[in-house]
Amino acid sequence: MTTTDRDAIAILGGTGDQGLGLALRFAKAGRRVVIGSRKADRAVAAAEEVRQAVPDAEVSGHENSEAAVQAPIVILSVPFEHTAGTVKSIKEVLAEDQILVSMAVPLATAVGDGAARTVGIWQGSAAELVQSLVPAGVHVISAFQNVSAHRLRDLGEPVECDVVVSGKKAPRARIMELCQLIPGLRGVDGGPLANARIVEEMTALLIGMNMRYKLPEGLGIRFTGLPE
Repeated sequence: MTTTDRDAIAILGGTGDQGLGLALRFAKAGRRVVIGSRKADRAVAAAEEVRQAVPDAEVSGHENSEAAVQAPIVILSVPFEHTAGTVKSIKEVLAEDQILVSMAVPLATAVGDGAARTVGIWQGSAAELVQSLVPAGVHVISAFQNVSAHRLRDLGEPVECDVVVSGKKAPRARIMELCQLIPGLRGVDGGPLANARIVEEMTALLIGMNMRYKLPEGLGIRFTGLPE
């Protein structure tokens, strides 16, 4: 990792709806945001869109591998079918103690089926698949799967959603703290990375509920009874 900016956040796939929504929110919170894409020009265009919405944003756009070396926290916001390929393309530039956040969900759309179902993965979850592909010393954390892209991009309103964060304890705590930068979000301790299997399945459930209740803005989830 070449950057000295310990507050920077890289978002690979930051040109998509959910990734761009996170970029907008983190930029509004005052964090430096580095947007990555397979094509640098798309990342540059997304960064300009962030600047239009958040005029004082410190944001830039780059090709994925160039973006990944500029931040201690890298959020992987790409469709499941592109997850393995994206991780492999940045593997050589990932550094020890970097945190790689997996947002991927193995939706059945990857095989031409519906978004309200998932497909099985040998490793157990998309997050565990990512863990199997990264170099030793890179911490994979599962988070942000169930946050509505529509609500993220509506900067005038809080998001009102809990984020289940799973993985090793110390990096898990850092991503839970990151959630606090977005009004309405709350990071919930989801325990070890294997629990991503449950959270990813919940995403398909929420997509189905959005369809049945005709809610294009997207449902969120809340856990009651947690200590403040």
